[in-house]
Amino acid sequence: MRVPVKLLGFVFWLFFFHRGQCQQECGREGIKHENTEQAAKASYKDGETVKVNCMTGFTGMYKLKCENGIWRTTFSRQCAKRKCSHPGDTPNGDFKLTEGSEFVFGATVMYTCKKGFEMTSRINQRTCRAQGWDNTLPVCEAVKCQPINTERGVTASGNTEEGSYGDVIHFECDSSNQKLDGSSDIYCTETGKWSESVPTCKEITCPAPDILNGYVDEQVQVYQKDAILKYKCLEGFKPREGSPKCAKFGWTLNPECEEITCVLTSTTIGVEKINPAGKTIFRVGERVEITCTEKYWILPTKKSIKSFTCKDDGQWDHKPGCEEIRCEDPRDQHMYWSYSYWEDRKLGAIKSYRCDRGYDQVDKVDKEATCTRDGWTPKPLCKKMCAAPNIPNAQGNWRSNYKMYSIIQYECKTGFVPDQPVQITCNSQSKWTGIQRCSAKTNLCPDKSVENGLIYNNSSAKELIYSCNTGYKTFTGNWWDSVTCREGSWSEEPRCIREEECGALPRVPNVKLTLRDQGTAEVECAPRFISTPPFIQCVNGTWETPVCAVGVHCNIPPKVKNAVITSKPEELYVDGSNVTYACGRSISINGNSTVFCRNGTWEEPPTCKGEEECGALPSVPNVKLNLRDQETAEVVCDPEIKTPYVIKCVGGTWETPVCKDKTFTSSSPSPKGGKLDNKNSHLSPSPSPSPSPSPESTPPMSRNSTKD
Repeated sequence: MRVPVKLLGFVFWLFFFHRGQCQQECGREGIKHENTEQAAKASYKDGETVKVNCMTGFTGMYKLKCENGIWRTTFSRQCAKRKCSHPGDTPNGDFKLTEGSEFVFGATVMYTCKKGFEMTSRINQRTCRAQGWDNTLPVCEAVKCQPINTERGVTASGNTEEGSYGDVIHFECDSSNQKLDGSSDIYCTETGKWSESVPTCKEITCPAPDILNGYVDEQVQVYQKDAILKYKCLEGFKPREGSPKCAKFGWTLNPECEEITCVLTSTTIGVEKINPAGKTIFRVGERVEITCTEKYWILPTKKSIKSFTCKDDGQWDHKPGCEEIRCEDPRDQHMYWSYSYWEDRKLGAIKSYRCDRGYDQVDKVDKEATCTRDGWTPKPLCKKMCAAPNIPNAQGNWRSNYKMYSIIQYECKTGFVPDQPVQITCNSQSKWTGIQRCSAKTNLCPDKSVENGLIYNNSSAKELIYSCNTGYKTFTGNWWDSVTCREGSWSEEPRCIREEECGALPRVPNVKLTLRDQGTAEVECAPRFISTPPFIQCVNGTWETPVCAVGVHCNIPPKVKNAVITSKPEELYVDGSNVTYACGRSISINGNSTVFCRNGTWEEPPTCKGEEECGALPSVPNVKLNLRDQETAEVVCDPEIKTPYVIKCVGGTWETPVCKDKTFTSSSPSPKGGKLDNKNSHLSPSPSPSPSPSPESTPPMSRNSTKD
């Protein structure tokens, strides 16, 4: 019985031994804290404690106790990355974190140098380690440029031996007659190279400039120092004030040709209408029409409507504007007056008045003067009376003064003619009319007879009247005529010629006749007229009528942009005459420079094409081009495509028009170049692609384009 009992006791001991042993031990695999080092032993007995340290680069610790096979934390400080101090700033450089977001274990910062500086250190980064930042602080030094060497005659100021980034070197020429060929200042760049090459010195010269709307008046390509530039402007332009002089930095004054314009200043007072309305700047030859209100007019014409023309000197032919209607100062109209009394001279003003001695008042009813558009009425306000006539060798019963339209008579004294009484009248200008001088009878003309004619009165008369016999006529062509006695001589010889003969040459406006013989006279017409025919003849006693008519001619020659007419201007350009054109400097002429007048019409004038001007529009299949001005043209594609836009003149060449396929969307890329397929109007690849128009020149719809 003892053996089984002992065996049973051993079994119970062994069971309880193992049971107690499992409850008391803890394994290191049960330690679950992050970033900690592995426990020293694989297991720990119940009640045993262990210190768990953090991994390298971390700070903190844990104390654990094994209780009944379970770890219990008795002290803890969580493992966190070890912190580093600031990595340090390097002069003329910057850094940034490339790993991590703060200065802790494992974080890395990378250094870079500022513009103009370069890193001399081999390593450009630092990393936060357990002992702190590794590596040394990188160093940035300024970029250096090569030493400066100048040629003879050039002086350099600045750090020429060893230039650093940002250093500036200034250059000057030793001679005042020379200038720098290059920049006067260069600087050391961040790449270690100078911004420009070292300049040299050259003689001061100025090239002949290209002048828009003008040209140089001399055949000189290069001007020396202090030379004066002479230039002229095309018609409608004027040179700016001053004379350009060649100096160190070029022309002292930029030669320019300004367009001649006239400025229409404020014209609101008394103005009813201006045509064209709103326009204030006018070119040479342009006109503006001004209409005044009822109580205003335009001086000196005194009209309500007048056109004003801008002249080629930039001035108006007359001052545009309306002035209030005012009557003239009546101080010279021979009446009592005072300045203050006649100060109100506006339209409609009424003033009472009286005339000076020796003058009579015209309106004796109202005795008032009224200011009208035609001046003071009545006209004149005071009329001068006629003084007694002073006629030598005449006699009469006269008063000292006579009113207007008075009629008196006088007789000549004995021995003077005329023998009959003479009647004279005081006219509206206070002058006597109808006066005949009393001449001594010794001044009578001699008796006359006329061959083949008859005298009707004798030599005592002042006028001799005669007629011609049958088959004869007077020299002037009438059957009777007269001559006048003037201080003892007849005005002309009375003559009777045969009816088949021609007498005096006819008088015709615009015609000068020169008698060549008794039957022919040469016809000379006034300028702008031609004779048809150049001679007239005597036919059956009557001169043919000369005819001077305006011949076939052309109007003034057409104007050509950027060109002047070098030939002498004519008063009238008859058929066959010509003019010669010349383009300005740096402008080529297209067409014949000499243009003729043919059958009253000028031939096609040439055109002047500048270096930056474009010529004819390009020809592209299925594309219509409409010229808008000298720099832009509207492109209208095939109606099925509907993509009109505008091309420009760039550097003297038109942009190539491109019509997009109608199947393209707005987001589809436009082809760089192509040609139009006449069948489908689609773009197909071209052997030599043309550049696409710039986005600015290809709007979806031009403002002036025609909608389909």
